[in-house]
Amino acid sequence: MKRFMKLHVKKGDEVVVLAGKEKGKRGKIIAVAPKTSRVIVEGLQMMKRHMRKSQQHPQGAIIEREGSMHLSNVMKADRFDARVAKRGGAPATPAEA
Repeated sequence: MKRFMKLHVKKGDEVVVLAGKEKGKRGKIIAVAPKTSRVIVEGLQMMKRHMRKSQQHPQGAIIEREGSMHLSNVMKADRFDARVAKRGGAPATPAEA
């Protein structure tokens, strides 16, 4: 049985993105995948998912949903705010859902 490292964030935490195209944005964690060291943040890293025909989507559909990002690219918002206050920088902006 393989053990995984303790993660610095968990589901429901408010986080700030530190790197990538969503840098500086805030959001709430929807899911955490410890095996792959990835998190899904609400309203960030949006991607288009092509759905095949089904009862819910009789014509098929293109749905936008959140993609995952690496764990090292996010930081808890309260810790980030404390760091910004200490350094004297601008606070992060909340994500538009």
